Amino acid sequence: MTDAEPAATQLYLISPLDVGGTFPDRLARALDAAPVAAFQLRVKDIDEHQAARLAEPLQAICAARGVAFIVNDSIGLAKRIGADGVHLGQSDGTVADARERLGRDAQIGVTCHGSRHLAMEAGDAGADYVAFGAFFPSATKDTEHRAELDVLTWWHDLMEIPCVAIGGITPDNCGPLVEAGADFLAVSGAVWNGDEAAAVQAFHRAIAAAL
Repeated sequence: MTDAEPAATQLYLISPLDVGGTFPDRLARALDAAPVAAFQLRVKDIDEHQAARLAEPLQAICAARGVAFIVNDSIGLAKRIGADGVHLGQSDGTVADARERLGRDAQIGVTCHGSRHLAMEAGDAGADYVAFGAFFPSATKDTEHRAELDVLTWWHDLMEIPCVAIGGITPDNCGPLVEAGADFLAVSGAVWNGDEAAAVQAFHRAIAAAL
């Protein structure tokens, strides 16, 4: 998930909680609509065996399209299925542990909320990217922490490690995040709550307009 084009903000899709049924078809449709850098599997309250079963078709869809497949929260699940990486919340384990278990090529991201201190700690620990947010109210998850635009600009100007903006992001409100220096926009509800292909294309138009 390294940013091959530093000037261009890229899309990072996060799954809905329900990835069964027809979701694999929806994922393929979204990824075929326009370039996407990464997809994060975010499932809750199911055991690792069931999560691995649900992940299998999604991982294959991403691999066929060169899209990084990231597991949310679980280093164990990421290792079990050979994911491209893991995204860690502040209580999901350490970067060092993830690196030891997943290997040096794994993409390891860390949620840093709006905290410059947490982001610096993650960078020093060897994270491949840091995530700031929420920037807007989100229907996907509770927004206990809020982040301000200037944290993106501060990080972008100071560090080479990419930063991800997350939280309630839509094609209509993403422009300021792009302008502030977000390397990736992590989006979920804005894509999966409607026509996923149209939403991905709308994000690309909005990003292009803001660059």
